[in-house]
Amino acid sequence: MNEERLVTQITPKSEDFSRWYVDLIRRAELADYAPMKGMMVIRPYGYAIWENIQRLLDRRIKASGHVNAYFPVFIPESFLRKEMEHLKGFAPEVAWVTHGGEDELEERLAVRPTSEAIIGHMYSKWIQSWRDLPVLINQWGNVVRWEKVTRPFLRTTEFLWQEGHTAHETFEEAQEETLRILEMYREFVETELAIPVLAGKKTDREKFAGAEATYAIEALMSDGKALQMGTSHNLGQHFARVFDIKFEDRNQKLQYVWQTSWGVSTRLIGALVMSHGDDSGLVFPPQVAPIQVIIVPISIGNWRESVLPVARKLKDSLQQAGYRTHLDDRSEYTPGWKFSEWEMRGVPLRLEIGPRDVKNNQVIAVRRDTKEKSALEMSGIEGRVGEMLVVIQKTLFERALSFQKENTREAENYEEFKKTIEEKRGFIRALWCGGEECEARIKEETMATIRVIPFQENNVTGKCVCCGQEARTNAYFARAY
Repeated sequence: MNEERLVTQITPKSEDFSRWYVDLIRRAELADYAPMKGMMVIRPYGYAIWENIQRLLDRRIKASGHVNAYFPVFIPESFLRKEMEHLKGFAPEVAWVTHGGEDELEERLAVRPTSEAIIGHMYSKWIQSWRDLPVLINQWGNVVRWEKVTRPFLRTTEFLWQEGHTAHETFEEAQEETLRILEMYREFVETELAIPVLAGKKTDREKFAGAEATYAIEALMSDGKALQMGTSHNLGQHFARVFDIKFEDRNQKLQYVWQTSWGVSTRLIGALVMSHGDDSGLVFPPQVAPIQVIIVPISIGNWRESVLPVARKLKDSLQQAGYRTHLDDRSEYTPGWKFSEWEMRGVPLRLEIGPRDVKNNQVIAVRRDTKEKSALEMSGIEGRVGEMLVVIQKTLFERALSFQKENTREAENYEEFKKTIEEKRGFIRALWCGGEECEARIKEETMATIRVIPFQENNVTGKCVCCGQEARTNAYFARAY
């Protein structure tokens, strides 16, 4: 076995970002291609990240008063037909089931691209009175969208996500819920994933099919392209009217409910790779890393008798303190190979321990983010490891925030806009008239889209970056995944 080849079979990030991304996902065993086109198998190391994301986000969802439920993965075609705008938005991506065994179905079933239709039907049965409101339900599940161009985690035919669906008495309550969830997503992504985001409203061209308004958080990946990290939709009464979701209000009059829906997906794992990874491999924030601490014993002399027992005791101590810790005691690989391997896998902190360290009652700690080395005394090591992980988490966020700021630029005219998006990429903050013609022209000529319209920036003065007419708002543009 060629040990050197095993740790170098990743295209350098600086050479080919797209190939680096796919190489790293496969080499680090986050995912692999399934035999069905456009689908992936999430491997244990990658799924552990999703479990951590799910655990940390689910805690927030429940703390905000929501409860989890589960709805069928199959949706009758008639349900989608009821909402023609909804069907139009997803029609190219819908997968259909036409047979059950050998029998042709009387009605085609869609494999859910999202769940508004089936949930709308159920809410019409469950909601009768204002006393039944609000309904605050979240679902963890999978969806299928028959994408033409796919890439692991970023865009696949099947992916995992959570989708919240709520019903309220008034528009104001629904709007408050929509923005509250958006803020929850922003705080979660920045706190746990160490990825800074821009929050704001989507344009009508970019909003969810059937929504009154869509809000999103957008992050800048390290290649200068934007990635939509999560969305929160105020659905108004659109689906309520289609699926006849009515309630008797406090004045004993029938009213349609006001709804929201919102979600994030396994796309977050792709964002972690692209935001923090480097030429050496993955760099995971400690909060979501599958393994937070890797212990590598130095295999010199009678290390199995002198070093390994101490390393095992250290592992047990750190695990009991609550850290996700792994001991690499394989004898078929050299310590140097292990260092490269776990560095490539993005483990935040490596603890090296050899005969001399045992004698000195210490370990050598190596941070993945800076590759800085330091000696830690064994006594009280649990606390020092915790402090280092906190610092690593903070450093990764600050590094990503600096990158975002350095790559967010202003453009005063269209020529400057086109030059910046072509040569430097990143976010461009520019004035926009609000017209769909300008939005479409910019997308066609530069491949840049409006990622979000920032909050509280509608009262602006100046000229639209594209047409030169009076501007209505600032907007953040970028090329995006």
